[in-house]
Amino acid sequence: MTDFSLIETLRFDPDAGFVRLRLHLARLSRSARRVGFPEPAAAAAKLDEAVAGASRGLRVRLTLDRQGLMEVTTAPFTPLPADTPWTVRIATSRLDSNDKILRLKTTNRAVYDTARAEYASSDADEVVMLNERGEVCEGTITSVFLDDGSGILRTPPISCGLLAGVLRTELICQRKARVGRISLEELRAGRLYVGNSLRGLIPAILIA
Repeated sequence: MTDFSLIETLRFDPDAGFVRLRLHLARLSRSARRVGFPEPAAAAAKLDEAVAGASRGLRVRLTLDRQGLMEVTTAPFTPLPADTPWTVRIATSRLDSNDKILRLKTTNRAVYDTARAEYASSDADEVVMLNERGEVCEGTITSVFLDDGSGILRTPPISCGLLAGVLRTELICQRKARVGRISLEELRAGRLYVGNSLRGLIPAILIA
C-alpha cells in the first residue's frame, strides 16, 4: 500500500542550520526506494527555500508522496529546558512486529494516535508501545533508550516493530547506544530516556 506520504521532521537553528540533515535525507531516500517512491533529489533545496531568512528556531516538516510531490511546512520551535523530564505511560494497544510499515515514518499514524489517545495530555507527555510479544518498541513520537547501568544506552532493534529514528541512528553510530531487546520489567528497573531528532534526548519518568 502506498496511500501515504513519507515524512521527515527536522529542527532548524538559524546559527547551526538543519540539525542532523544528512541523516534525515538519507532516511528519506532509503524509505522512498523501499516503497517505490521517486528519489527525493530536490529535498535539500526545498528545505533551504522554506527557511530562507529565518531568524529563530523552526520545526520543519517535509512530506513526499508517491508522485514525488514534496511539501514543506514550518512552525516556531523552542527547545525544552535542559534535563526537563517527561512523564511516560505504557499503551495497552500493541504494535505488530511483522508490520513493515512501522519501519518507515509516514502519514499513516492511526496506531500511534490510538495509543496517544489512551491518556490525557495532562497525564502523559509520551506513551510507549509494546509489540505482540510484550517487548518495548517506541513512543508515539520518540525512540526509547534505557540506561541499564552498562555505561551505554540500550534501544530496541528495528525487528521489534519500530521506526529507525534519526536521533537513534546518530547515537548508535556514535557508540552512545546499542541495539538490544528491552522488556517492560527492565524498563521499570532502569533509567528511561525518550527522544527524537527534533527534541533531542529527554529524561523520562515511567508511570506503569
